[in-house]
Amino acid sequence: MLKKAALLLTVAALGVTTAACGGGKETQTGGTSPAPAGGAKPAMRQLMQYGNFDPNKEFTAKTISEKTGYTVNYEMLPAENPDEKLNLLMANKEEYDVMKLSAPQFEKLAASGALEPLDDLLEKHAPNIKAAIDPAAWESAKVNGKIYAIPETGSGLAVGEELVVRQDWMDELGLKTPTNTDELYTVLKTIKEKKNIAPLTGSKDSKESIIGDIGAAFGVTADWVDQNGTLVHQVETPAMKEFLTYMNKLYKEGLIDQEMPINTSAKAIEKFSSGKAAIFKQAYWNAGTTEKALKKNDPNAKTAIIPFLKDKSGKASTFVKANTTWFVTIPKASKHKEDAMKFLDLKLKPDNFIEIAIGKQGEHHEIKDGKYYPILPKFNDELNNGSGFLTGVDYKKYPDYWQARVRKDPVLQAFFEQINKNAEGIIVTDPLAKAPPIADISKSKQKLDKFQTDSMLKFISGADPLSNYDQFLAKWKADGGDAMIKAANEWFKSAKK
Repeated sequence: MLKKAALLLTVAALGVTTAACGGGKETQTGGTSPAPAGGAKPAMRQLMQYGNFDPNKEFTAKTISEKTGYTVNYEMLPAENPDEKLNLLMANKEEYDVMKLSAPQFEKLAASGALEPLDDLLEKHAPNIKAAIDPAAWESAKVNGKIYAIPETGSGLAVGEELVVRQDWMDELGLKTPTNTDELYTVLKTIKEKKNIAPLTGSKDSKESIIGDIGAAFGVTADWVDQNGTLVHQVETPAMKEFLTYMNKLYKEGLIDQEMPINTSAKAIEKFSSGKAAIFKQAYWNAGTTEKALKKNDPNAKTAIIPFLKDKSGKASTFVKANTTWFVTIPKASKHKEDAMKFLDLKLKPDNFIEIAIGKQGEHHEIKDGKYYPILPKFNDELNNGSGFLTGVDYKKYPDYWQARVRKDPVLQAFFEQINKNAEGIIVTDPLAKAPPIADISKSKQKLDKFQTDSMLKFISGADPLSNYDQFLAKWKADGGDAMIKAANEWFKSAKK
């Protein structure tokens, strides 16, 4: 099963051309069309998130209209201050029929009464949606027991990153692949002595990027840990202090790149590919470009994946976000609510969905040994931005379809498949992954995540001694952590009943 990240990776963006949106400060408008006479389908008006393309000119937009019979006029939020723009649009009661929202946007608009409850519309007009959406995900789209969105869960459970090492140096120095943090320490110390570099690099980009495989070996994975039916945040656990103590030791001994607290992910890649570091956590989407840069600098360089490190009990684990990625909603201001639901349902009709997701078989993709592969360059030319048009996915089939995007590059594909093979049976997800938006968490999470990230970097680098950890924890709790803990447990215990 797959991620995206964020992975989805997180992987696809929604967009608009800069010229059309006035430098990213206004929505891009494809124009609005009046409802046709004679019972014909009305034109849909859809609001999307920002991305650097014109959605009304995309191949996928044309496919959607052909498959559903609906004309769709796409508009996008700007790159700058999208939430403020969204609030203004809602205050003006703009008559959108479909909106694709982030979790904070969804929570705010649902609480304000700007969104249509969907239970009746789903029951009357959405057999394909009900069959396609992960049953567990519906809870995330509820407010006060009513459904206000179609939850889009992305490409499923997939690991996006894993530690990689300069295998040619490992062979040269007679080192074995480390399986735990003690063995990793030995490898790092030997490389530093023999190669005169700080062997481990990384970035400050997020708390997840800092914790990574090493943190997981100490038991630091998801934000929330279920301890005998009570949720405890990772910052409250002894495992977090053990992890930070270990990392601080590496840093003090020069085994971690001293610029790690200020590195971006791009800088970490540059240091690894230029031979200034021997180990870093690589994301699959960067595997091809990293390998190319490394070979350019050293044609004899070889890399290898370090399997997920084991903890003291000999067990490995890795964290994967399983949260709802997007929330697809129908605003109360829409004049075509039933048609909006019919439109969304037609997009998830099985034959329509696969073509919207990865194009036509034999033209955009092909099937080999039961796996989906892109046909290049047509797949890239016409479907590169296609994921942005999704409004919910078939949770059983999309993880397989989506891998066509991974298989555009053999190096990327090999890395992705290997790290996910390594992750089989050891994936950890957050107990709140499918929870609905919780006000006390949404209100403080972004602020507290940044505070935690900044504090971890200080503890690792020694800028703040670990003897001050209790002071950090007290401030974290006072600034919203206590309210988050209480709200998380209230939902968790009610969900178990």
